[in-house]
Parts: sequence; C-alpha cells; structure tokens
Amino acid sequence: MRLTTKGRFAVTAMIDLALRQGKGPVTLSGISQRQAISLSYLEQLFGKLRRHEIVESVRGPGGGYSLARGADKVTVADIIIAVDEPLDATQCGGKENCHGADAASGTRCMTHELWATLNAKMVDYLDSVTLHDLVEQQKQKEQKEQNVVVMHRHAPAENTEATHSILNGVN
Repeated sequence: MRLTTKGRFAVTAMIDLALRQGKGPVTLSGISQRQAISLSYLEQLFGKLRRHEIVESVRGPGGGYSLARGADKVTVADIIIAVDEPLDATQCGGKENCHGADAASGTRCMTHELWATLNAKMVDYLDSVTLHDLVEQQKQKEQKEQNVVVMHRHAPAENTEATHSILNGVN
C-alpha cells in the first residue's frame, strides 16, 4: 500500500495553486513548469478536482484555476478522494473476501481488521490536514531557506585580518 503519483501530484499541484491565491487564476502550464508535472496529467487531475468542487476554472485570456473554497476548508483527504486515489491497505479492497474473488465464498483474512483499522486511521489523519496547513508549512520552509547565510573563506592571507574584523562587526 502506498500513495501513487496521482495523489502526490494532486496534493502538490493544490499547494502550488493555494500559494498563489489572491493573485488571479493560476494556469496549469505554470503549475506544470514549477512542479515538473505533465500538463496533460494536470488537466486530468484538475477536471476531477473541478467536478468535486474543490477548484473552479476561468476560461479565456487571463484564465486558469482558483480554489472553489478556502484552503482551510479543503483537506488532503478531499483531494485524494477527488482524484480517485485508493486509500486501502486491505487485500480485498474492503469487500471482506480476502481469500476469494467471489464475495459469497471468500472469507476475511486473519489480518483484515488490522488493515481496515489502518485505512480508517489514514483517512482520519488526511482529513485532519488542510490545504491551509500545507501552505503555511511551505511558507515557513521558504522563509527558513531565505534566512540562511552562506559564508565563504577568503584565500589570500592579507584578507584574514579584514575578514575577522567584518565577521566580528569591527570596521
């Protein structure tokens, strides 16, 4: 069990979109370039997101996509479910026929409850994380990256004293 590319790309694209809210519609070609996701793949994903009323589209020049509701009202579970991403750790797809394809003759495996409980925990967790949460995490990450100072060594020996003075705040 793992989240496929479809789910990962959908969440990534939605974070990109949400980061740009308030600046007009966001084009899929822009998301495609920034996130290195195929434009045709994004078109498929956003068609599903639009049908689930997570995004809305604006046609024509200056058109693109925007969130259909606030980022704090969209959960990761909403996005994953909208793009038909299966969140199922059971072997049977929740049909409880783990030992046979025919539901009437198939029986549950001994670990069915374990995996069914994991499914419920995954959905609960993904339903607790909003797009707003992910946007805020991304903004904090970008802020930390901007605050990093890179120091370089100066090779010539005559610059050593001047370098120490600059580093120690002495002019």
